[in-house]
Amino acid sequence: MKTVAVIVQPGFTPFEFGLACEAFGLDRSDDGIEPFDFRVCALEPGVVPSNLGFSINVDNDLSFADDADLVVVTPIPRARWGEIDDRLAVLLRRAADRGAWLLSVCSGSFVLAASGVLDGRRATTHWMYTQRMSDMYPGIEIDPDVLYVQDGKVITSAGTAAGLDACLHLLRQELGAEATNTIARRMVVAPQREGGQAQFIARPIPQATSLSLAPVIDWMMENLRLDLTVEQLATKAHMSPRTFARRFKADMGATPAAWVGRQRVLHAQRLLEQTDLGLDRIADECGFGSAAVLRQNFARVLSVTPTAYRARFACHDDDVSDAGAGAPSLAAVPAASVA
Repeated sequence: MKTVAVIVQPGFTPFEFGLACEAFGLDRSDDGIEPFDFRVCALEPGVVPSNLGFSINVDNDLSFADDADLVVVTPIPRARWGEIDDRLAVLLRRAADRGAWLLSVCSGSFVLAASGVLDGRRATTHWMYTQRMSDMYPGIEIDPDVLYVQDGKVITSAGTAAGLDACLHLLRQELGAEATNTIARRMVVAPQREGGQAQFIARPIPQATSLSLAPVIDWMMENLRLDLTVEQLATKAHMSPRTFARRFKADMGATPAAWVGRQRVLHAQRLLEQTDLGLDRIADECGFGSAAVLRQNFARVLSVTPTAYRARFACHDDDVSDAGAGAPSLAAVPAASVA
């Protein structure tokens, strides 16, 4: 993937537009990542108003997008859902036919739907609008419970920040896990959401907002392989178990058990990506105890086996012995909570 075009139309949403610019438009040569030929395109060059009272000046028409390796579409005002300029519809269908990537952010999926590109495909959009999309486009299989869906080379994402997850998912396929993790670190991706989300990207560890918990959090991260009980952690924090559990959930957005479980899965992801350790060793390093328990927890959170995850996302595929062929497609990323 060398060329990226982002389509903006009158009433575009700045945040979703900014996500595409951040993911694909910045020059990260200093990190050893070759920049994309990135351009913003419009139906007609000139001033394009956003939905927040300001405009941007766009130099490119659709001709660049007609040959781009990736075409990103951003949301348009709800009053125009179901409408699409014939020139844009033709461009999007032609992009799908020639095997280019298509990615929509949030309700930008309505633009893809109006073009006919999503007919017969699985897709998603913001949870508030999934029923409306289903009513408007019965030929699309709408999945309301995921952060993003990949069907072939068409990716649709759920609301707002889930678009960033979808961008990183695409970058991981094109650039590999190591480069994508570098991009995510440069973005300073937000901490994981409450309860955990099934996303195939490594996220920075959330910081404790209570200074009294910070040393305990650091100790927990360094000792994930141990049996971390609330009683043990409360003793380290010089609190009662009840007070510790209440303060931990207030700070970290999850119970101690759920938070530790998610960090263990994240650590397993890193080891699967960056090492050739066997599953038994990874299970021991992460505190799961056995490969069977690792598989059970990994699949519950990410809806994929550790071996299939390694086959897709290992940084050094030649060093990984169990990355077999025929790994299942990681097409839909469920927003499943860690219990």
